[in-house]
Amino acid sequence: MCDDDIHPGLVHDLRLSRRTFGLAAAALGGVAATAAGAQSPVVEKDVEIRTADGVADAALYYPEGKAKWPAVLIWPDVLSLRPAFRDMGRRLAAAGYVVLVPNLYYRVKKAPVIDGTFDFSKPDDREKLTPMRATVTPEGTDRDAAAYVAFLDAQAQTNKARKVGVQGYCMGGPLSFRTAAAAPDRIAAVASFHGGGLFTDQPTSPHLLIAKTHADYLICVADNDDKQDPTVKDKLKAAFAEAKRPAKIEVYEGAAHGWTVKGSQVYNEPAAEKAWAELLALYKKALA
Repeated sequence: MCDDDIHPGLVHDLRLSRRTFGLAAAALGGVAATAAGAQSPVVEKDVEIRTADGVADAALYYPEGKAKWPAVLIWPDVLSLRPAFRDMGRRLAAAGYVVLVPNLYYRVKKAPVIDGTFDFSKPDDREKLTPMRATVTPEGTDRDAAAYVAFLDAQAQTNKARKVGVQGYCMGGPLSFRTAAAAPDRIAAVASFHGGGLFTDQPTSPHLLIAKTHADYLICVADNDDKQDPTVKDKLKAAFAEAKRPAKIEVYEGAAHGWTVKGSQVYNEPAAEKAWAELLALYKKALA
């Protein structure tokens, strides 16, 4: 479901417009408007995190001031840490969170891992990602997740009395499931946006981890991903029900794979803002 062939085409980075906050209010009846009204100046830092496999480069964001806030880990999509996801981290921090956005491929290359534009319709461009993607394994992700959650908890700005959230995009969706299982006592909210491979027939399928977690879930599915395999959402619903984990699973009609990432050719602003508002509502409820 996260196959490169159905991923958005030309990808380039753009900055978030200020009017996106207003669109969120229309998407969910004012849920995001409340959050936008509480926007705060943000501190941002490039950081390095020692993991079991090396040193990961990442971006850290948190609101200015002496207060403490709940923490969130953002797993980016297949193109990894770049300006679009830095903007996302900055925006979430402004809503009152300590946010970490790591480079998926730190084992082989520092971010940004792709220079210039990237066209998923071109085999040569897709091939650039193959060796990097091979370094992101289930076992390595589990180790990374534990290190990233521990790093967030070690920050003076993090309110450790509150739970931690994790969200992922495309291949980051499965990584978010794994994070919830790797740190079940800390992760209380999981969000996946156009996540691929959430339910497979492999022994490493993310859905098999749900019962090990203590999180609420938000699964936002791309319309074209759903059309490719309409059974996945129902299988996921059954898996959540069996594990007795609360989950909201929604297909975003007319929104193509990659629709939430600013700068992608398929970016859908109204649908992206609806998903963002749903995310904020999840965190407001679950990160207590």
